Amino acid sequence: MPLRAALLVLVVGLLSGCVSTGKVNPMDTGKGREEARKAYVQLGLGYLKEGNTERAKVPLRGALELDASDPDANAALALVFQAEGEPEAAEKAFRKALSSRDDARIRNNYGGFLFEQKRYQEAYEMFEKAAADNLYPERSRVFENLGMTSLALGDKEQARQHLERALRLNRQQPRALLEMAELSYADRQYVPAKDYYDRFSQLSEQNARSLLLGVRLAKIYEDKNKAASYGLQLKRLYPGTPEYQQYLSEQ
Repeated sequence: MPLRAALLVLVVGLLSGCVSTGKVNPMDTGKGREEARKAYVQLGLGYLKEGNTERAKVPLRGALELDASDPDANAALALVFQAEGEPEAAEKAFRKALSSRDDARIRNNYGGFLFEQKRYQEAYEMFEKAAADNLYPERSRVFENLGMTSLALGDKEQARQHLERALRLNRQQPRALLEMAELSYADRQYVPAKDYYDRFSQLSEQNARSLLLGVRLAKIYEDKNKAASYGLQLKRLYPGTPEYQQYLSEQ
């Protein structure tokens, strides 16, 4: 049974009474309400991952009816509003979630929202607070976000430090690898640039930016076949991009 269907069955089962059998309604117990709330949140997140934000709101509303201050439900609702392009509602939900629980995951997601809004300094401070939790299992992602935010703030050295920290925690982060490859290439450190780039290529599909860097590195290493291959991919897949225009100007 698919996870979403299983969660729906769980919610229905928890919400249904047992009057006919004389059993206690599980919703009359704290444990029953807690299980229902968690199931609602997971159901809402499932819809959100599918891109169905309208349906996601229904179970999340159910979770909040059980506990209006629930941080997980409010944080999930914030992501729904963010996806729908309602920044004021998203920020209000993020703040409400954090008022109930200071949580690294919520702070990381809130930081991502602030970054999306181009509020880079606020995003950096939010990511810093999330990174302070050294038991957070996705901490490498937070340092990656700190690196990206540092780049947006124009501090390349600080970005490098954060991205290196991210890769120490988790070597398989394509975005961090590509950024480190770019930074190393810009500093004419071509050996580490190629190493970062090769690792990125093993983990991720190419994009316009990575293909342009691939061409440049191939030329440094005098690999004409690879340079031509990357160039053809850039032309075929991303002909209208600034990267392709830059590629043409460098030929």
